[in-house]
Amino acid sequence: MAQLCKLELQTEMKSSPDRVFDIYKNKTSLMPKISPDKLQSIQVLEGDGKSVGSIRLWTYFMETPVVAKDKIDAIDMENKTITFELIGGEVTSYFKSFKATLQAIAQGDINMVKWTLEYEKAREDIPTPHSHLDFLISCSRDVDAYLLKAQKN
Repeated sequence: MAQLCKLELQTEMKSSPDRVFDIYKNKTSLMPKISPDKLQSIQVLEGDGKSVGSIRLWTYFMETPVVAKDKIDAIDMENKTITFELIGGEVTSYFKSFKATLQAIAQGDINMVKWTLEYEKAREDIPTPHSHLDFLISCSRDVDAYLLKAQKN
């Protein structure tokens, strides 16, 4: 019987949590420009693409092209947290449920992004989604580099 599992990973950022959170909350349309080697497109299918209940179609690269449909499940402005639930695409054939939560954090002088995956495998032989977590962390590093470059200009 499959069970709900959890993976977490965080990375230090030079950009402020407010600016990083703003990209993921309000400016995901910039993500293909920010991470062109990873993200091909993001299309809003329902809602405004920024609020709870919005549904988006992502086309990205993880060794091969991948298409995924997500729904914004929760937004916590105070804690700078957004939860996305994958509701369609290739990933849902491997996982009964798959949620990714981003949190932009300031701890003293250190800024971080923390990604948490909560998932339930469709079958026991499905690998743990470490590559998905690494992909999200890599995109967050791209966001940080983009924000730092924009700050200099």
